[in-house]
Amino acid sequence: MPMTITEKILARAAGKTSIRAGDLINAKIDMIMCHDVTTPPAITMLKEHGIDNVFDPEKIVVTPDHFQPAKDIKSAELHKRLDQWAKEKKIRYYYKLGRAGVCHALLPEQGHIRPGEVIVGGDSHTCTYGAFGAFSTGIGSTDLAAAIATGILWFKVPASMKFVLTGSLPKGVYSKDVILEVIRRIGTDGALYRAMEFTGPALKEMSMEARMTITNMAIEAGGKNGIIGFDETTKAYLNGRLKGKTEYTVFESDPDARYVHEDTVDCSKLEPIVAFPHLPSGGRPISQCAGKVMDQAYIGSCTNGRIEDLRIAAEILKDTEVRIRTIVVPATPEIWKQALDEGLAEIFYEAGCVVSAPTCGACLGGFMGILAEGERCISTTNRNFVGRMGHPRSEVYLASPAIAAASAIEGKLADPRKYL
Repeated sequence: MPMTITEKILARAAGKTSIRAGDLINAKIDMIMCHDVTTPPAITMLKEHGIDNVFDPEKIVVTPDHFQPAKDIKSAELHKRLDQWAKEKKIRYYYKLGRAGVCHALLPEQGHIRPGEVIVGGDSHTCTYGAFGAFSTGIGSTDLAAAIATGILWFKVPASMKFVLTGSLPKGVYSKDVILEVIRRIGTDGALYRAMEFTGPALKEMSMEARMTITNMAIEAGGKNGIIGFDETTKAYLNGRLKGKTEYTVFESDPDARYVHEDTVDCSKLEPIVAFPHLPSGGRPISQCAGKVMDQAYIGSCTNGRIEDLRIAAEILKDTEVRIRTIVVPATPEIWKQALDEGLAEIFYEAGCVVSAPTCGACLGGFMGILAEGERCISTTNRNFVGRMGHPRSEVYLASPAIAAASAIEGKLADPRKYL
């Protein structure tokens, strides 16, 4: 029976030769991501039920990121519980303060993501890792507790959608614009509990960082997972990076695999896009919205806080000065150090930006960039729901690092192409 890449990975994890969309399966988990918000409740559940074991301390990666460094007593207590548990269970891959980073940038960077595996995490944007040809999805604290204890979870096999990306990205257009266009077309529930498979020649020109931006936002269309097939770019990123076992299995969709929806995006016809409040589906071409006044620019997050993103922003911000408060957040300590070594941090400093330690803080409205009533933020994050970055009557506009940087210079939504 022909199968998609998602179906093949889940079949392998379930010990089956074939499965189809809608099947209920028990799948073995290859890797679990744990952070400081959803993991402490999972730990509490396990203790309340007298479950003291961890299925495999080598297959769990732990990092505080949402409220790190701790912003208040409550977040400090979360970090304390996470720290004590990781040490007690002898979790090998525990990235604590000083080495902690935004989880979905940290795990691939540190070599914990392999093609063909089933990866779960207590965070909705765990779908990021699908860029590596893995099945990866976010789960809640209850499922996280079950996965930690048993290494097995049940899934309903999602139906697959195919998005064929053709053409080449024009100047000033990036993978963030591509995924915002896809979400604009199908809506925030257009892929509800479905696998979003991305393919096509345009992907061959995209780095792994750019691909992770696309799969990261699959959840913003309701997707169960986003996935991109393995190629030479994937292989080059993984070479010399993987921790633990270095072997992996590559799966590909069969030519006659069944998809419930297929769409083609001609990337060569795209222009920079801004998603207006209060949904990621509110994408508008910059030519139709330039000039709207902003109060803050935010460059960072698990969507666009990687070194490639910082380079794009720095290219635009070099020898300029920002007109609005601008916060730049490298997603991991390695990215922070690389930005320093490459002179990017100096460019940000000279432009008048704030450069932060790695944290998810402002993205989820936690700290380090909260908005006041009536304020607007041009942000490289992934969500612009009501109150997402602070006050319920503030507004978040989603865009690429290029648009965020150009808008920071002008104090209003701006086309980045004139700065490139």
